[in-house]
Parts: sequence; structure tokens; C-alpha cells
Amino acid sequence: MNKVLIIGAGGVGNVVAHKCAMVPEVFGEITLASRTVSKCDAIAAEVKQRTGRVIATAKVDADDPKQTAELIRRTGAKLVINVALPYQDLTIMDACLEAGCDYMDTANYEPKDVAKFEYSWQWAYQEKFTKAGLSALLGSGFDPGVTNVYTAWALKHHFDEIHTLDIIDVNGGNHGKAFATNFNPEINIREVTAECRHWEDGKFVETPPMSLHQAFTCPQGVGTYEIYRMYHEELESLVKHIPTIKRAQFWMSFSPNYLKHLEVLGNVGMTRIDPVIYNGVEIVPLQFLKAVLPDPGDLGKTTKGKTCIGNVITGLKNGKFKAIYVYNICDHEACFAEVGSQAISYTTGVPAMIGAKQVLEGNWRKPGVWNIEQHDPDAFMADLNVHGLPWQFIELSEEQAKAFHVA
Repeated sequence: MNKVLIIGAGGVGNVVAHKCAMVPEVFGEITLASRTVSKCDAIAAEVKQRTGRVIATAKVDADDPKQTAELIRRTGAKLVINVALPYQDLTIMDACLEAGCDYMDTANYEPKDVAKFEYSWQWAYQEKFTKAGLSALLGSGFDPGVTNVYTAWALKHHFDEIHTLDIIDVNGGNHGKAFATNFNPEINIREVTAECRHWEDGKFVETPPMSLHQAFTCPQGVGTYEIYRMYHEELESLVKHIPTIKRAQFWMSFSPNYLKHLEVLGNVGMTRIDPVIYNGVEIVPLQFLKAVLPDPGDLGKTTKGKTCIGNVITGLKNGKFKAIYVYNICDHEACFAEVGSQAISYTTGVPAMIGAKQVLEGNWRKPGVWNIEQHDPDAFMADLNVHGLPWQFIELSEEQAKAFHVA
């Protein structure tokens, strides 16, 4: 019986706990741990109500590798599913090495004091995990995660060479709040305000944040939204592992209301990540802002609408131009009815469960540190259809690909 430890009790942790509990043939004993054990207990109660399964809870400070390693030993976990903060990736990886446990996460490491997220720190663990005979799976969320698997699947089944990749993340949901972020505010705002980078002709090109945008029409009546080019971590691993890619870009939709609030908050210094002194106490403005903004885990109660996330991919097949669009559409209200979370948490939490399933079933378990696109995509793609994130794809003509405004 597989024993797993989930670290993190936010919106994504809630989804992962529910979805693991729904697959008892793979996930035997489940422990959910966080710095705030009351959050774990609340999720465990919901899991029992919805699925009938009892999951254990525990308190852990994931900044402390020894404490985390002790919890891994105590639970007998074969795999740690890290859905805590990306600041804690390395300490949790250290704990897994100490306790002899496989590791996986949904987002790459980011230092607390620098708004910089990249894989170099985690890739540096390759030799340690290989020597220990342990497996580390990086980035098993949606983006990164599913979008990487979409790309690997497209290369395996539809292309001899991929030349352009545009990942388009549209959230057509409305939560009814004046201003809120759909996942951890601290991470969300750091991502959005960072310099944009996209891959072009063998190198990353840097441009000002949110400086390029255009309209994008989603399929199946989801709607037309303004999408903005920004940097996202999957670009780094995809261009490394698929060297034929000539241009890779990431796009995300934002409403004028969101951008106006963000501009004002930035102008008054509330998005700063360097500490300031207030009444003799050192505080980080962005962390204070996080404390007063709505909890993303609570947004599911009021959010309506759909997400549409997918890849427009062009390249060559048998020497001829080919283009496809592969995507998923997810309904916020349906997600809340199933697991009590909105679609942003759902689209990250379901792939985390599926990635964990691939590792535990042995499909993706090999010593070392691996990005998700380095594994065979087929079983994961099949599981997406079974476990709540069905995908579709359409073939595009060259003219249709250009009509997407991103090819």
C-alpha cells in the first residue's frame, strides 16, 4: 500500500488531498501536513465527508529539513507531494534525501528575497537523487505541468520538429471581488510584475512586464480575452529538452480591473519584496498585502465562468508545415461542487495527483531529477481524461494558426 505525504494546505493542497483520496488503489495512507494544522484538519473533514476516506494530518515547518525528514519517516511515505510555497522546494528536497523518499512539486524554486524563479537550483540536485536511487518530478501542475505534457505528446504523435510554442492561459472566471488573486497573492504578484522573457532564435529575450498583449478567442464559447505575454517557468525546461523550438512564449489573460489595481499597488510600494520598518517592526509590504487580500482558497464559493488553457504548436511533419491547438476547458462551479475549490486550484491539483500516480505506479519513477516533459506523456494524457481535466485538440491550417495571433 502506497503511503504519501502532502505538504501544503492551501487551495491546491485541498484539491490534491481530495483527488488522491478518490484513487484508493494507488494512494493508500495519506497524510496532509502544514505549518497550520487546523487547515489540514478542515480539509481532512471535507475529504471524509465527500469521499468517506480518513486522511491523517500533521504539523510541519517545511523550512526545517530535519523536522520534515522526521515526519516522512514517521508516516512511512514513499512520496512527498510538495504543494507548499516554492521558497521551500529545496528544504523539502533535502528532507526527502535524508529520509529516503521520492519527491515531486508543481512549481520551481524561488528565493524569498529575489523575484527570480528558475530550475538551476533544483537541477543541481540531479547527482544527489541519482546516487540515492530516488526520483524527483518537477512541475506537475497545469502550467508548468500539463502544458509540458501537451508539448511532449504533440512531439511524439504529431510532429517531427516543433518550431513555435505559444502557451495560452485564460481565466474567464469572475469571483465578484474588487481585487483578488486566484492563487497565492505573493507568488502571483511576483510573477506578473517580473520582467518578461520569451525564447527567440536560441536565446531568451527580455522585455518590460506586460508590454505585449492581444485579443484571443477561446473555443466553445468561453469568450474573447486580452492576453499578455509574460515569463513562465515551463519555457526554461521546454526549450532545453526540445531543442528544435525556435520561439516559445507564454500568455495569460488579465482584466483591466486587475491590472489597474496592480498598477496602483505597485505605485504606492505595496508589491515590494524588500523589508521596511513599520512601528519598529520589519515587514515585507507584499507579505502584508497577502494578509489583507481575499484567501484564494475561499474564492470558489463565488467564482463563476471557465478557464481555457492550452498550447498552439507549429512545426514540421514529414517535411510539411503542421499546426495544432491542444487545450482544456474547466468550469469553476463544477470544480467547487466536486472538491470545494475554484478551477485555478483544481487545474493545478489534479495534475499533481496524476503526476504522483505515474511515479507510484512506476511509469515515471527513475533515479534523478526530471521535468515532466522528459517522461512518456501517454499515460498522463489518458489520466487527464479520467480524473477531471479532459483535453481536446484541433489541427490548424497555416492560415488558421496565424489567426490565433500568436503563431
